[in-house]
Amino acid sequence: MTEHPDDPHPHGNPLRPLPPRKTGPLSALRASFLTGLVVIFPIGLTIWLLWTVTGWIDAFVLPLVPHRFRPEQYIGIDLRGVGVIFFLLFTVIVGWLAKGLIGRSLLRWGEHLVDRMPVIRSIYSGLKQIAETVFAQSEASFDKACLIEYPRKGIWAIGFVSTMAKGEVAARAGDGEPLVSVFLPTTPNPTSGFLLYVPSSQVTYLDMSVEDTAKLIISAGLVYPTAKEPPAAPR
Repeated sequence: MTEHPDDPHPHGNPLRPLPPRKTGPLSALRASFLTGLVVIFPIGLTIWLLWTVTGWIDAFVLPLVPHRFRPEQYIGIDLRGVGVIFFLLFTVIVGWLAKGLIGRSLLRWGEHLVDRMPVIRSIYSGLKQIAETVFAQSEASFDKACLIEYPRKGIWAIGFVSTMAKGEVAARAGDGEPLVSVFLPTTPNPTSGFLLYVPSSQVTYLDMSVEDTAKLIISAGLVYPTAKEPPAAPR
């Protein structure tokens, strides 16, 4: 085949893919550095957060512990995390006492005393409601991921199932159908979002875990959980 002198592509088909670019040693080093950064960054950030929170708890709890009970008085080394251990033991003991008859009586007496203090009463009641909502074990919260049509029909958004609607919200909305409170997080910051009350028939539950759903939201859909293989059929 002869080449035409006016051919704008005298060296062949312009749609033919170009040969792969040769990578030099600097490109390989850069790729290795980025791969190592992806591995090190989450591990380092997790360790830093644990170290910081542990130090904060130690700084708050250890001044309240008598010196004769601190390990550094006997081993001569200031161990990080001792305050966390004291805090956990103290919390377990308080919870055990609160379940008993004497503990319940003291708790009712203390709440009755707090109810007589105007400002402290409001702060205590608000914090108590938050604690009971977050740490209540009678009803699971944020243990399911779901899909809802939001902000309009045909567009799907991913969220977390909180609880069933109760009280005035359940009585005034829903037209008799149970409502599900769904937390709709924002991307890439899932700590902010919207609280939506959705009819239970319009909530599509997902099989993926809450952790995988959080990764999907934070990564803006880039990190998708691996699909689980269906169980093998019995022979």
